[in-house]
Amino acid sequence: MGIINPTLRSIMKLRQSAIDNFVLNPIDTQQKVFNDLIGSAQFTEFGKKYGFEKINTIADFKRNVPINNYDTLKPYIQRILEGEQNILWPSPINWFAKSSGTTSDKSKFIPISKETLDDNHFKAGKDVHALYLAQFPDANIFNGKCLVIGGSAQVNQLNADSFYGDLSAVMIQNMPFTGQILQTPSPEITLMDEWEAKIEKIASTTVHDNVTYIAGVPTWIIVLIKRLFELNNTQNLHDIWPGLELYIHGGVNFKPYRKQFESFFPNGGINFLETYNASEGFFAAQDEQDSEGLLLFLNHGIYFEFLPVEEYGKEHPQTLSLKEVELGKQYAIVISTNSGLWRYIVGDTVQFTSLSPYRIKVTGRLKHFINAFGEELIIDNADYAITKACEATGAIVTDYTAAPIYMSDSSNGAHEWLIEFAKPPHSLEAFTIALDNALKQVNSDYEAKRTKDIALRMPVIHSISIGCFQSWLRSKGKLGGQHKVPRLSNERTYLEEILKFSTQ
Repeated sequence: MGIINPTLRSIMKLRQSAIDNFVLNPIDTQQKVFNDLIGSAQFTEFGKKYGFEKINTIADFKRNVPINNYDTLKPYIQRILEGEQNILWPSPINWFAKSSGTTSDKSKFIPISKETLDDNHFKAGKDVHALYLAQFPDANIFNGKCLVIGGSAQVNQLNADSFYGDLSAVMIQNMPFTGQILQTPSPEITLMDEWEAKIEKIASTTVHDNVTYIAGVPTWIIVLIKRLFELNNTQNLHDIWPGLELYIHGGVNFKPYRKQFESFFPNGGINFLETYNASEGFFAAQDEQDSEGLLLFLNHGIYFEFLPVEEYGKEHPQTLSLKEVELGKQYAIVISTNSGLWRYIVGDTVQFTSLSPYRIKVTGRLKHFINAFGEELIIDNADYAITKACEATGAIVTDYTAAPIYMSDSSNGAHEWLIEFAKPPHSLEAFTIALDNALKQVNSDYEAKRTKDIALRMPVIHSISIGCFQSWLRSKGKLGGQHKVPRLSNERTYLEEILKFSTQ
């Protein structure tokens, strides 16, 4: 590692210069990305259909090209899956990230070009390291290895030239040599299909490595850490990896998990860094420890538009460019990428926390909310309330989901919550009251509906058995990887299915 450490630090300095450039010139940077995308794809089938050759401005682009989701692009993607090329993007598309989604299909197959791997995912990975070193110049993460818990799906062959798998599996298969030698466990273990066997293998093999940082979804990292504690008879992760200094997380809001992670390091000495990475692209990462906003990556092969949530579902929704957005408003992200996802709605909702530089925070999903009574409860509200209730009652939450209880002749409506506690509250009643008060504090519509129990009565909370959510995910074939329990749903299907797995 002696030569690698200074070499990587030099690379990170170059990446920091590139970051500084798009921070100082955000609008020009995005315009250049837009021009490059349109120019590259003008002779694709999609580009010819929508007149890319005659598109000179972003206004032209918005007039010519409709807003898309996976279903509307699926006919094109299906043809690429079957081996056709130059459909959405000019360079060959031989890789697909398989992702569970909110569309009519069980799985989405997101096209991944070489440009997306190199100019988006791998470049963003370097930038995450650069941002961390800018905040902690004396960091030693390159003196050891990064433990990565990737997807649970092997790479599968579609035809002679095409392959698919979880995004992490696709990246591992295409990872540059330097990245491979800095990661643990081996690809053979990382790409194991059987999730529980993989956790066991990781726990037994990585204890001999010098792990200096960890990356992965909090839910599954917690499972691994608990197994490591069992095997090594400790409750301090630094007893296993003394040089561990950083946890890179993303995929879900970290607030409900932070206290539990801090408990894994009784003497401190751990830093946290949040990222916003999806199958469709790597969008942002935390550039300040004390900021809840994530720096938007503006020169990574993605042109961003922002759809005000009130426009969602309209026949001709209006989007905003970066220079038109406002602080604190809810937007759905719309992207055009160097894999040929044109004006594609990712499905996440965000708010801008800063306009100089442009920082965002993820607030939820377009289809993951509760609005059965006009309360417009989003995931950001729920995560905030869970965090406040934990602080008030000493609880630690592993996972949760919530759905409405509809009004009946005998009672008003309510929200029903299934919560798995790593550490139960001193009083479930006190936890319920604290959660309810926090929701009133952060959501005025919820507060109005709760006034005198007019529309909503007190939340109904069930403390469910440890492992219940994992059992439900296993039953769906979604244990591990990027699969997550849906936080909120306007229907009761998820909640009632999960409740059956509880033994309490």
